[in-house]
Amino acid sequence: MNDYPTMITQKNLIQPVPRRIRGYFAGELMFDTTQAIYVWEWSPYPQYYIPIGDVNTDLLVDEVQEKHHSRGTYLRQGFTVGEREHPAAAKTYTDDSLEGLAGMVRFEWDALDSWFEEDEQIFVHPRSPYTRVDAVRSTRTVRVELDGVVLAESSSPVMVYETGLPTRYYLNRTDVNFEHLVHNDTVSECPYKGTTTDYWSVQVAGSLHADLAWAYDFPTRQLLPITGLVAFYNEKVDIFIDGVELPRAETHFFPKKTTTGSSARE
Repeated sequence: MNDYPTMITQKNLIQPVPRRIRGYFAGELMFDTTQAIYVWEWSPYPQYYIPIGDVNTDLLVDEVQEKHHSRGTYLRQGFTVGEREHPAAAKTYTDDSLEGLAGMVRFEWDALDSWFEEDEQIFVHPRSPYTRVDAVRSTRTVRVELDGVVLAESSSPVMVYETGLPTRYYLNRTDVNFEHLVHNDTVSECPYKGTTTDYWSVQVAGSLHADLAWAYDFPTRQLLPITGLVAFYNEKVDIFIDGVELPRAETHFFPKKTTTGSSARE
């Protein structure tokens, strides 16, 4: 049994989006809507579906591919703007097995250059209205080890509680033993925390363990307490809280890293 709350949303749940949603491709506004819906294609987070009436259909290219899915029948379409094109970038539902999808367009997230909720750009995937992320200061002592080597120890951690993920422990850099950390070029993105500014592998006992620690120097405003602090993957190191070792967390595979490395979510 997990020691943290799991996701409670079910696959194919549909809910209204009470926010203005916009998407851009090659400098062109692809859609602008206040009538989007959330569709949970799997439980961790939803996707946006956009009413066809709010889509700039002049930019869509019909690929003459009608597809059938458990959620309904859709036409596969691409984008063309000037010399830029992106095939297989959108699905326009013509009828629905899952009530509410007829007349809606589902865009591939990475096909667009940018997405906005109101006037704030969002990354990776839509933020789930059922996911909570809190950064809480603590005076509990956190010690991080790997193969018996102490990588960090702090009595002033910031604990990040995110629905569906194990607690992440963010530690002051002065409490981290950088002798064993090897900086690399990995960058990852999170819709709730932002884009990482640093990533480290760990060198112990002659072995290099890739992408074990990270930091956000410019997190989203909701997560400002973690600014500049360093966290380690619970799944890959040994963590002790007030001297008590925690069980290793299960690996969580979510998008997305933009260079080499694993894809477990921070």
